[in-house]
This record gives sequence, C-alpha cells and structure tokens, in this order.
Amino acid sequence: MTEADPRPFVGEPLALDLLNTRWKEHGRLHDLLDSPSGLRVWLAGRGLVDQFPADDASLKAVLRAREALAAALADPGSSTAARQVDDVLSHGRIRPTLTANGPGETAEFEDPAWSVAWTAARNYLHLLATAPDRIRLCDQPDCIRHFFDTSRNGTRRWCSMALCGNRAKAARHYARTRDARL
Repeated sequence: MTEADPRPFVGEPLALDLLNTRWKEHGRLHDLLDSPSGLRVWLAGRGLVDQFPADDASLKAVLRAREALAAALADPGSSTAARQVDDVLSHGRIRPTLTANGPGETAEFEDPAWSVAWTAARNYLHLLATAPDRIRLCDQPDCIRHFFDTSRNGTRRWCSMALCGNRAKAARHYARTRDARL
C-alpha cells in the first residue's frame, strides 16, 4: 500500500502538479520527490502508479522535467528553457494508430524511465496550446504552487481559496482594522 500524498494542494494538470511536488508550508520547503518512494506516492495520487515506473532512473528523469518546466514558466520566452523542455520531449514520441474506435495515438519511449517525465512535458505543451494565460503562479507571496485557472472569468489569483486566498484576505482585513485603530 502506498502512503498518502502529503501535499496540501493537489489535482492540477500533470505538468503543474509535477511543479507542485515542491511546496512551502510553515516557512519550510518540502519536496515530495526526494526519493523513488516519493515518486511512487505522486504517481499513486495521480492514478498512474501502474502505468509508469517509480525507480531511481525515472526519478532522475522526472526531476529533469520538473526543472525544465520551472524554467519555462519562470521565463516563457527563454530559448534555454525551451531547449530544456525539448530535451525531455526528445525521449518519447507519439505514434498514430488505428483502433476499433477509429484513429488513436500511442506514446512510445526508447527508455521507459522517461515515460512520466515526457508525459508531463507533453501536458505542458497541451496547456500552452489551450490557454497559456491561464497557467499561473499563486499570488500569495510565500506560495510557490502553480495552478491552471479554470474560473469562468479567468481572474483566479490563488492556488486555493482555503489555503492562500484566505490568508491574503485575513491579512488585508487585519491591516484595515489596524489602520482604523491608529
């Protein structure tokens, strides 16, 4: 049995959820991917533990993908960051197939260790093609989590209203009441 995912914020698209395997809580930086067992926890939480390996080689590939995605989001126009993402994507390809239900696709990898890293990088390309302006970093200054804004009007600011949004609103309220007393 795999242990539960300890992260306070889960469920984003795969690429962003990979970035969110690093988080800050109570001023301390945490990293779920500090071992193959952490990779297994992450994969289990995504329902992927039976699809992808969770060994040392896969962990190394996933960490490279996470670094590449972080660089691409930190500087979207960077050719260096684009090359890092392209390097991860070079480890797999899509093969068109014909299935009983019609046209399909199958992902193929020379080295299975790169399968989940490649899948996360491909998911990032899908997010960019869908709505690049909806890929966001949480607006809470102490938060390092990313999210895909699915709100109707596209104005979501926090990874989670319960986590960061509530903190920001409480801080604003405290500042208003403090200023009113002065």
